[in-house]
Amino acid sequence: MNAREKVSALRKLMSKNKVDAYYVPSADPHMSEYLPECWKHRSWLSGFTGSAGEVIIGMKKAGLWTDGRYFLQGSIELEGSGIDLMRMGEPGTPTQVEWVASQLKKGQSLGVDASVISVTAARAFDAGLAAHGIKVKYFTPNLVGELWDDRPEPVLAPMVNHAVKYCGETVESKLTKVRAAMKDVGATAHVIGALDQVAWLLNVRSKDIAYTPVVTAYAIVTPKGATIYVDPRKVGKAIVKTLKGNAVIKSYDAVWGDLEKLAGGKKANIWIDEGTTNRRVVDTLKGAEFHFAPSPISALKAVKNPVQIEGFEEAHRRDGVAMVKFLKWLEEAVPAGGVTELSASDRLTEFRAEGEGFKDLSFGSISGYAANGAIIHYSATEESSAKLKPRGLYLIDSGGQYPEGTTDITRTVPLGKPSRRQIECFTRVLMGTIDCTMIPFPAGTTGQRQEMFARRALWAIGEDYAHGTGHGVGQYLGVHEGPHSLKNIVTPPLVEGNILSVEPGHYEAGKFGIRIEHLAFVVRDEKHCTAEKTWYTFHAVTLCPIDTRLVNKKLMSGEQIAWLNSYHKRVFKELSPRLDKAHKSWLRKATKAI
Repeated sequence: MNAREKVSALRKLMSKNKVDAYYVPSADPHMSEYLPECWKHRSWLSGFTGSAGEVIIGMKKAGLWTDGRYFLQGSIELEGSGIDLMRMGEPGTPTQVEWVASQLKKGQSLGVDASVISVTAARAFDAGLAAHGIKVKYFTPNLVGELWDDRPEPVLAPMVNHAVKYCGETVESKLTKVRAAMKDVGATAHVIGALDQVAWLLNVRSKDIAYTPVVTAYAIVTPKGATIYVDPRKVGKAIVKTLKGNAVIKSYDAVWGDLEKLAGGKKANIWIDEGTTNRRVVDTLKGAEFHFAPSPISALKAVKNPVQIEGFEEAHRRDGVAMVKFLKWLEEAVPAGGVTELSASDRLTEFRAEGEGFKDLSFGSISGYAANGAIIHYSATEESSAKLKPRGLYLIDSGGQYPEGTTDITRTVPLGKPSRRQIECFTRVLMGTIDCTMIPFPAGTTGQRQEMFARRALWAIGEDYAHGTGHGVGQYLGVHEGPHSLKNIVTPPLVEGNILSVEPGHYEAGKFGIRIEHLAFVVRDEKHCTAEKTWYTFHAVTLCPIDTRLVNKKLMSGEQIAWLNSYHKRVFKELSPRLDKAHKSWLRKATKAI
């Protein structure tokens, strides 16, 4: 079936289940950003493959809501599906609640699979639609799942231990911190649904989701015990031994019976993270009292300890070597011909795989040439993969997973002589990357405030970009990690030990895209710290040259030029000992001071 036929079949199931609209989010039962293949219901139904997007199917109309990263991609992939693209944040675009209210009448209902909607999102639907007399019906099974005949089976990769030599902290220590947080609020149990939180807490990893080494599991922590619920086929003797004394291992589906027991316990007060826990969990805990708040794990894992920080540094040295090999190869291979977006990104993966400890990519590489580079989260396919020619701009956004750390880097390179417009835009994006990184900020500053420095040089010429400036990064976990970010949303203040991406960009549809990204740690700025006030700054951990052929130094300040030259000096110092003569010579030229 094509997308239009799938929607038609779904409408028949909706009628059978007596719902007038049906919500299909991009989610699994653990509210994961990137999904196991078997939970990609929205992608299967609509044909839209972006990582962020939610569909609502009404009896006559249908819509898909996504953000600015995917406007161009969405308009292409949804063509002919009968599903309208809803450009979130754009004037005139209705919210999901507004759209449902416009399509349904009083007394009608919106159907939702309770296992794939967060408590927060469910509450918003309940309140928003109740005002219009529209009900939300939460039920299982998933209607799209009933149509999906060739749905992939869950991954059965083994669960493994993430050694303390990498993560720097024992499971016992982490459980102690979580229990202390629970005691402070009077919680008798903490139910954990987010896969990265389970992985961090119990020092376990697996391969259940492409690029993200998590294990599909729930966990429950009480003052005296902890339980992980996971498919027993994934559990070997080694992991049983590693977790012994810290956590009991039970089958994945056993969580529902244990949740019912928790709810029936005396004075049960269950800590639930509304944003990462599905509605079915709360429904199963009927009768219990709740402490609704972000999991303490979220803030704990966002602050990297000294072992993790050194691990990130080492991971980026290895990743930097791969990037240097790739950029030198690209410079020589494109004029010879035969290089495509897919073959280029595959070659980079090969260079990474040559390095010690490389486990996987950290996300699907964004390899965009010329007009494709303007598609912010472009994913090349066999059909779309453009041939790279010795002209225009090429953007490569990619990353690797190493036990020591997760990497994420974007570089934009000219494949021929760049235009004056391309040089100016690149320089202003670079100025934003530098400013956001080097400008110190006082303790208490949020990413929302700091990210404006990344946009200043572009705003000065009336330009902007339709994505956040940066995101947190996990240690051998998710490449996108909260709660901290550099976005126009309220998040906790930045603190020492946070690691975030800094990635402003500029995109001209049908022409080219520019993005420059590095990861950076929040560190103390001793130059400005006083006895009364702590100041921070960013320390770039990514090590890779920025292409100076696209730089107009006349637009830059002396401080910006000094930062770039100092950064390039460090890149050469850190990477050159790991390179052969030819690559070292190339790197010396690429990092030459401007």
